[in-house]
Amino acid sequence: MITSDTPAGRGLSSRYTAADLRVFTAEETSRFVRDGSDDPRTNPVLAWELLYRLEPQLYDRLATVERLHPGIVGWLPRSVDRIVEVAAGTGRLTLELLDRGQEVVAVEPALPLRQILRRKLGRAAHGSRARVIHGFFDDLPLPGGIADLVVACSAFTPSPAHGGEAGLSEMERVCRPGGCVAIIWPNDLDWLTDRGYEHISFGGPMSVQFSSHQDAVELAEVFYPAAVGAIRRRGLRRVPFELLGINAPRDVAFKTRTR
Repeated sequence: MITSDTPAGRGLSSRYTAADLRVFTAEETSRFVRDGSDDPRTNPVLAWELLYRLEPQLYDRLATVERLHPGIVGWLPRSVDRIVEVAAGTGRLTLELLDRGQEVVAVEPALPLRQILRRKLGRAAHGSRARVIHGFFDDLPLPGGIADLVVACSAFTPSPAHGGEAGLSEMERVCRPGGCVAIIWPNDLDWLTDRGYEHISFGGPMSVQFSSHQDAVELAEVFYPAAVGAIRRRGLRRVPFELLGINAPRDVAFKTRTR
């Protein structure tokens, strides 16, 4: 997970300019271009949103190698009727959920990411259990109380553009009483615990397993520029999260909806 204050976010920002904002729909512009911050070179939120729409395959390469701790998927509820995943991206978590719910509703705002996810589901075993729809954290096009599990992986933040109070309220609205709302790889645990969420963390060393040393260098140049030198010198293909300078995807914040 890359957040707005990481070196990876700053490296990515150098790829785009304000002229690229034209790719946004009117709705996306109203959400992401706020407070006069319309330069992706200084606004990492814009840079990430442009990545999803201009270079979705590049984002998918990153999401594919940043694998979650296996304990996370094992911990999630099993054999439930319906799962709603918010900000599903290209399916980092979605494909893992197919065996855990009779129906998976994957909500994703960026059209290019939805297209990649649909292609992956078309090739996946039990892919027909999932449907992919458009929606935002704070505007889920779903009835209240329909899901046994409502989950977001790496995308939720306290920022209104990527969750915030309104987004958390929407996730809880969609969850049935007795169901679970889970934020995987949260970027601000204290913010969530202040709102009644519990926390679980899975131990052990974790690394990003790139397909090759060249792949590691290419992706690090975009997403982990501070680590490029070490990756080159050591000829690394398997890179510990600590070296990349980001938290490993081992944490879950969760809440059982009581009413």
